[in-house]
Amino acid sequence: MTERSFTVLENEWITLKDGTRLSARIWMPDGAGQDPVPAVFEFLPYRKRDGTCLRDESTYPVFAAAGIAGVRVDIRGSGESDGVIDGEYTPLELANACELIAWIAAQSWSNGSVGMMGISWGGFNCLQVAALRPPALKAVISIASTVDRYNDDIHYKNGTHLSAQLSWAATMLAYQSRSPDPELTGNRWKEMWLERLENEPFFLEEWLTHQRRDDFWKHGSIGENFDDVAVPAMVIAGWADGYRNTPIRAVEGLGDKAKALIGPWVHKYPHFAWPKPRADFTGEAIAWWNRWLRGEENGIDTLPQVRAYILDGIRPAPRRDVDPGFWIGKDRWQAPEMMNFYADQFRMLIPGNPIPGAHDHDRYIRSPLDTGTASGEYFTLKPDVEMAIDQRGDDAGSLVIEGEVLEADLDVLGRPVLAMTVACDADRANLCARLVDVHPDGTATRVSFGVLNLAHRDSYAEPQAMPRGEKAMVRIELDACGYRFRKGHRIRLSISTSYWPMILPPPTDPGVSIDMASLGFALPKLGTHDRITVKEPDDPDPLPHYIEHAPAATQRSVTRNLTENRSEYRIHEDTGLFEHPGNGLATRQLREELWSISPDDPLSMTGVSTWTCDMRRPNWFVRTVSTARIACSADEWLISAEVKAYEDEAQIFEKTFEKRIPRDFM
Repeated sequence: MTERSFTVLENEWITLKDGTRLSARIWMPDGAGQDPVPAVFEFLPYRKRDGTCLRDESTYPVFAAAGIAGVRVDIRGSGESDGVIDGEYTPLELANACELIAWIAAQSWSNGSVGMMGISWGGFNCLQVAALRPPALKAVISIASTVDRYNDDIHYKNGTHLSAQLSWAATMLAYQSRSPDPELTGNRWKEMWLERLENEPFFLEEWLTHQRRDDFWKHGSIGENFDDVAVPAMVIAGWADGYRNTPIRAVEGLGDKAKALIGPWVHKYPHFAWPKPRADFTGEAIAWWNRWLRGEENGIDTLPQVRAYILDGIRPAPRRDVDPGFWIGKDRWQAPEMMNFYADQFRMLIPGNPIPGAHDHDRYIRSPLDTGTASGEYFTLKPDVEMAIDQRGDDAGSLVIEGEVLEADLDVLGRPVLAMTVACDADRANLCARLVDVHPDGTATRVSFGVLNLAHRDSYAEPQAMPRGEKAMVRIELDACGYRFRKGHRIRLSISTSYWPMILPPPTDPGVSIDMASLGFALPKLGTHDRITVKEPDDPDPLPHYIEHAPAATQRSVTRNLTENRSEYRIHEDTGLFEHPGNGLATRQLREELWSISPDDPLSMTGVSTWTCDMRRPNWFVRTVSTARIACSADEWLISAEVKAYEDEAQIFEKTFEKRIPRDFM
């Protein structure tokens, strides 16, 4: 196909019905005024001018060369857009998105068909907008997203409190505190900046007032009613990311409307993600848009319903550039056949079903509260120690149940399930179950994990205290995985009552008794499939290169102060100082995050995340410093935050937040 020339409209103002002016960057195929084209729309708070420009410039020029316009719009209060953001995926945000889709479809250069796309926030809201059925929206591509905002996002997971909730609140505080670019807004930039600084919310406060799966989380969760989505959806994720469940859940819920692609990747677009192999995302996306926005019969709709990369006996490492494995396709996804295991009295994992009462053996487990430092982060941006590392350290504080050496390869695809009867002497406790591949040399690779707050064992909306002195049946569905356990390896099930710092501890640390005779563990078999190939991108280095003034740096460390009986998990992220060669804007972000806990005191837990964000041009410099904190008492979450802003080294603004929020079965 002949590539079309195109023009980049660096900033286009779009005025909403309420008068708010939003800022858009548009990649426009030349000649679209005479030969209208379809458009792909992305709607984010991550700042098109400096936050997402790298990935935008790896994707939208390719679309435009294929005759598809790209429209990247900053949500209100972000980048150069007017106003102040009002939260995540709010009714106002989604209504604005529908209005923007109608605006795009009405332009003289548009053929009236719009697609919506994005990763993470943009992956979330394109599915949510699809459920609202704006007439011009014909298809979506959703990457690293969720259909269940309560259980499959960075806030809560099966009733447990994810530490990523503080991390993300700190991130959003930093992003929303940053200045517009005066080159685009002119003299209004400082007035707009001060309005944001004064009025931006501290998201953590709202999130913590909804600790149950209530209407707040049901809003925007398309899993509440998959039938609301009527357009085709390509749903993509990576096994190394926290959003790995969504592609399979989407095809289960959306049926023939959905296609799933799951690779080995972290939280990145597939054409530049790690670990490799990558996928030709832009090529597939163009075919997808041409099929659904142009009506081109190109065969993209005949792809297998599920394509997945099966990881083949991978080894955890400080960095994973390439993961061994193979691609499979399933023309139609069906619930997998499960391979069942039980635990005998010797803590061996035995194929077969549990036999209640076969042995009278309860096992009490109370993990040190710093068990979990090998977990990595909930969503991963780099293929280094943000991913789970060797599990032997965490397994030392866990109940370990292990199978015999495998006599043949075992391939799995889907969600493992653990069911068992437990008891504890408190109204709540956390459990973490991990599926681990044990290599012949003892190296332990985490394949999947699941967590549960026992008070949420029967309902996330109406948690109930554990019956003290009585046993209760619990079920933990682990995250989806695609994996080959090799001949000569062992399958390990590791169970702990802590998984810090990924999940925050309950107010007491009672430990849990497990009825071993009741324990049943099931692995989803890969089942019928075809070996397939997934094309890799033609360009092995699709991201543009900016001018480097200071290098990036990253560091994660765990420190255990034996004298003070305290463990610390520290994160240092420095993006380096880079200048965009086209607009001259140079930016740098520094993140310092520290989690601390005493291994025997759940109320000692603290977390603090500080972001320093710089923007500069010759004769112009602004900085914001944002800090978010969390601590706890037996009855409350204690949160606070502050934002300071500087212009040319002089402080011009300071604001603080502080709140005590009752714990609600957490």
